[in-house]
Amino acid sequence: MRAIVVLCLVSSCFASSELDLQIRKIFDSRDYAVENFGPARWMRGGAAYTTLEEGSLIQYDTASGKRSVLVAKERLNDVKIEDYSWSDDGRKLLIYTASKKVWRQNTRGEYWVLDLSRDSFKKVAPDATASSLMFAKFSPDGTRMAYVKAHDIYVEDLASGKSRALTSGGSETLINGTSDWVYEEELGVRDGFRWSPDGRSIAYWQFDSTGVQQFALINNTASLYPKITYIPYPKAGTTNSAVRIGVVSVDGGTTTWMKVPGDPREHYIFQIGWKGNSLGIGQLNRLQNTAILFQADPATGEVKEAFRDQDKAWVDVREGKFQWIGNDPVWLSERDGWRHIYVGGRKVGTGAGDVMALATIDAQWAYYIASPENATQQYLYRAREDRDAAPERLTPQSEPGTHAYNISPDAQFAFHTYSRFDSPPITELVKLPEHTQVRMLKDNAKLRAAVAPLMDPAVEFLKLPVGNGVTVDGWLMKPKNFDASKKYPLIVYVYGEPASANARDAWGGSRALFHRALANEGYLIASFDNRGTPAPKGREWRKAVYGAVGVISAEEQGAAVKELARERSYVDAARVAVWGWSGGGSNTLNCMFRDADVFKVGVAVAPVPDQKLYDTIYQERYMGTPQGNAEGYRVGSPVNFAEGLKGKLLIVHGSGDDNVHFQGSQEMINRLVELDKPFDFMEYPNRTHAISEGKGTQVHVFSLIARYLEEHL
Repeated sequence: MRAIVVLCLVSSCFASSELDLQIRKIFDSRDYAVENFGPARWMRGGAAYTTLEEGSLIQYDTASGKRSVLVAKERLNDVKIEDYSWSDDGRKLLIYTASKKVWRQNTRGEYWVLDLSRDSFKKVAPDATASSLMFAKFSPDGTRMAYVKAHDIYVEDLASGKSRALTSGGSETLINGTSDWVYEEELGVRDGFRWSPDGRSIAYWQFDSTGVQQFALINNTASLYPKITYIPYPKAGTTNSAVRIGVVSVDGGTTTWMKVPGDPREHYIFQIGWKGNSLGIGQLNRLQNTAILFQADPATGEVKEAFRDQDKAWVDVREGKFQWIGNDPVWLSERDGWRHIYVGGRKVGTGAGDVMALATIDAQWAYYIASPENATQQYLYRAREDRDAAPERLTPQSEPGTHAYNISPDAQFAFHTYSRFDSPPITELVKLPEHTQVRMLKDNAKLRAAVAPLMDPAVEFLKLPVGNGVTVDGWLMKPKNFDASKKYPLIVYVYGEPASANARDAWGGSRALFHRALANEGYLIASFDNRGTPAPKGREWRKAVYGAVGVISAEEQGAAVKELARERSYVDAARVAVWGWSGGGSNTLNCMFRDADVFKVGVAVAPVPDQKLYDTIYQERYMGTPQGNAEGYRVGSPVNFAEGLKGKLLIVHGSGDDNVHFQGSQEMINRLVELDKPFDFMEYPNRTHAISEGKGTQVHVFSLIARYLEEHL
């Protein structure tokens, strides 16, 4: 049997000193860090806003720019503001600090309340264990604070400091007011309770994870014997948590449970929100092809259906959850083949193409993000909510690229962030609808100057036919001193799954700078978005992969490389590599196994080689259940096609990955050994899906990727 090479690669002769220097600057310094604006909060409907500057909280008059120090850093007694919010009357400030990570985000920490009218500064739940509170928020009248502690919801009277538990029995398997792992990861449910508008009651999620199988993460380096952490993690086709919605009085008492129909383990509650004295509840069935908005009576728990959306594949609630205008629910639906805004049952006249996101809506206007002509970009539009007039593009035509907006409650102003692939973001305050600049907020001029030497030549955006009438978007980086008469090896950066798109005309941060550093070593770097990626190209584009994720991606990535090599004589088709992370790691394996004549070198980081090993919500959304689609899971999983490997393959994984488990890479290794296939492998002990924990980790992993590509390509 040929030996398996386990890569340590502490040092190497393959990476140039310039590449090594750039990787260290990108991942181990602040040289290329983006300066972000904020966190900022609108005040008085948009007439003012606050932002954090050097530890002090500053208020600006929106129109005039008049600046005042609202809370000096010295007043906070060395409490560092990580995030903050205001009471509705603007008199009390809630500060979030000393945060700790829960899965992906720092959602557990400590809270302090500064009462500006009384000049008092108090810690919420001062006797609680350090960094143990979650999702604290003011009551509508600002007199009380609700928060989650140890899986139960509490309310504290701010004047007296007295607190009361509103729920009981919270444990590792009974979770009140926050969520389980899979809801947090795939539906974005973290903050799991909502104050009623009158401040008299709280609606909340309750999770019963009894029966959800536990996944063990084994830490072999923390102590003399292994430390084992168990996570309730439902893999595709297995038991989910039972989830229900309760309403409880803030004075205590019995919870009233909302009578949402259906088996609570075979449905998901993806959203709740108050509408006056009633409660809106968004429910998905397990296959996620039917979404229903229920309107519930919080006093009795009785519910009635207010809106329903269905799709033969899946209903994508991630891109726009419901809200209300008067008595009409507002929803994004693909029912006519494109994602449009619906108010009640009526479609808002947003014109051709997809609505990428709804920014804000009122009785007159719907403000939304779209890009009908170019799927790699995004702009702000508005359309009349009450009639079918032509929509208006508010983003200037002279600013191509990617634009994001935080619009004031009165829709008169917005924090506008703009970037391009080769240009770091700027953030400015703009007046709407004119889109005129009021003032610059962050221009990142220092970063722009620092990266300028890396940005030549400019990236080229591509449109490549890949067969069957399909054209994919992509981009191409070239090295400095590019010479079209020469042949260059090509590195393809792939993702290719429904969760994300790579072909975007937006600043790509450290990953894009890493590719620039690689390109300047003499490579072409390219990326293509196959069908199934969430580009604004219509429902059929996005949902072509339903039931067979992983099949189209390999076909169209390979076809894109062939077409690029056919069009461009400087592409060396004999030297093509592919690399990706997570779903991109999976598709790296797909490309290496299914199209070995095209892809000669691959680096698969944290891949999912067997789709049965991933979680219920993500995998079943796009594939159905393994019980109902066994063949789809077989043909979509790269582990079943490993016999096709011909080239050089490196698999990289963190053994502490709670998201994409190390188990999958171990299964992949077993299969390659069984097939007598040579490959390389690198384990990062106890690192999560990001492989970023610990001093030097990011420099090491990206240096490893670069060295492997340089050695074998």
